[in-house]
Amino acid sequence: MSYKPTIVAFLCNWCSYTGADLAGTSRIKYAPNIRVIRIMCSGRVDPTFVLKSLREGADGVLICGCHPGDCHYHEGNYKCLRRYHLLQKYIQQMGIPKDRLRLEWISASEGKQFAQLVDEFTESVAKLGKSEIRQVMETLT
Repeated sequence: MSYKPTIVAFLCNWCSYTGADLAGTSRIKYAPNIRVIRIMCSGRVDPTFVLKSLREGADGVLICGCHPGDCHYHEGNYKCLRRYHLLQKYIQQMGIPKDRLRLEWISASEGKQFAQLVDEFTESVAKLGKSEIRQVMETLT
């Protein structure tokens, strides 16, 4: 992997962030390309957060939440899933490859899976190359 993409990761406080913490405390190595934003629930990820991340130069956006049925806020991850599908359609209409956005469920005990996810997503985004979204947005404003 020659290009090292910048990835913004929105991680739910109760499961995904704790899973990422477990990966760190277990000294599981994964790509250092992610910039973690800790949120209380994946259902609180507003689509504008994702679009702003891409506009500000992120090459990819990763959203992680609790497994369906395990949300601490009952149905936050279902709300996130609905928004994710709509957001994927929207970014495709804007000409952004849908592979720059990913949603995954990671529990607090899945540190190894989190590390594998980050490595896999980083490799996938690196194959897409540098995002040109920021330059396009600058020409429009």
